[in-house]
Amino acid sequence: MSVPASSSSGRTPGLVSLAELLDETDARMRAGEHVGASVWPTGFDPLDGHLGGGLRGGELALIGGPQGLGKTTMALQIVRNAVAAGRSAVVFSYEHDARTLLERLLALEAGLVAGREAGTIAAIRAAFEDRRSGPGRLEERLAPVRGGVEGVAAQREFGQRLHLHESSGTLTDVPAIRAVVAELQAQGEQPLVLVDYLQKVAVPGNPHVEEERVTQVVEALKDLALAADVPVIAIVAAEKAALVSGHRMRLHDLRGSSALAYEADVALILNGKYDVVARHHLMYDLTNAERYKGWVVVTVEKNRAGLGDIVMEFEKRFQQGRFEAKGRVVQEQLIEERVFVE
Repeated sequence: MSVPASSSSGRTPGLVSLAELLDETDARMRAGEHVGASVWPTGFDPLDGHLGGGLRGGELALIGGPQGLGKTTMALQIVRNAVAAGRSAVVFSYEHDARTLLERLLALEAGLVAGREAGTIAAIRAAFEDRRSGPGRLEERLAPVRGGVEGVAAQREFGQRLHLHESSGTLTDVPAIRAVVAELQAQGEQPLVLVDYLQKVAVPGNPHVEEERVTQVVEALKDLALAADVPVIAIVAAEKAALVSGHRMRLHDLRGSSALAYEADVALILNGKYDVVARHHLMYDLTNAERYKGWVVVTVEKNRAGLGDIVMEFEKRFQQGRFEAKGRVVQEQLIEERVFVE
């Protein structure tokens, strides 16, 4: 519940006494109104359990990790899961156009419908680009793709609540993001916000020092989350020095500013399981070593509302643009640093 814009005594906007807040809360509860935090489920288990049901309004969540480990994939799946659960969301994409996001989201949906045998992102892209098929409906074009038709049907059910914004690294700054969120709220929506990715958000004046740019953006995104009472997810790039084999990436490896760790309410760091499992697990069981390559370790490095340093793992289905949403706590010993041996 956000603080009232101004108290009944006419004091400074944003200032309220505890007594006034107690009275307001009591009145709302007696009126049958919801007074607790609004929660947007991520749809990942056991992640939601550790986050107390999901992400909350007013929270800034960061997702970081090396390239190619599924940061965007996980974030898009969280967005999809929240919208499918009845919420709304908006994606500010600085990396992909809306058509590319559509292909990924359709593959994700097909995978959820048809499982491991579902069509891939490549298959959906090929269906879109096939000029031999001639005119026809989307469902007809996707009929040969396993799960494609069912995926379209599912997305038609909630597609009105998922908004895609083709963002520009020179034009789309935080005020522009704030304006879009305000527009959606004026239409009665309360959207989860995804920014992909934070280092590409435009900054007025474009400071030459990246640390200054990142500090301005992360502070502004946190302010947006609080003011709009929505969760904001920002994907964050990693420092180049951290992108080495045998290094387990942590929160301090994110690129740009110590403000990232300070401002975030939730920080999820992704690592390839094969890269961060203790060496003895690789040496004595080659079968397990190969299996580890199919899993990503997700560490809750920061959780302002609960326990941190929770380590889970989720199986990759990247050809379908998704993870298996049912994960598990990591049982093997992980490392902080080790010399990588092929």
